[in-house]
Amino acid sequence: MSRRCVVTGAGPLTGNHVSHSNVKTKRRQLPNLQNRRLWSEAEQRFVNLRLSVRALRTIAKKGVDAVLRELRAAGQKV
Repeated sequence: MSRRCVVTGAGPLTGNHVSHSNVKTKRRQLPNLQNRRLWSEAEQRFVNLRLSVRALRTIAKKGVDAVLRELRAAGQKV
């Protein structure tokens, strides 16, 4: 399973870890992903999604059913 949000598409970012002596080594910044079980009123069932916290805020604003409709319109299987 990849470290990618289903809704926003957020994935790992790369950058440098810079020490006090200014030595740079590569590092990864991982997204804050959470496994969530959300109730869909339209489908009368729970939907399991791996979401970033930013996507949870989007779902709180738009609603679960609206976000699921957008995902299916984009061709994702949910």
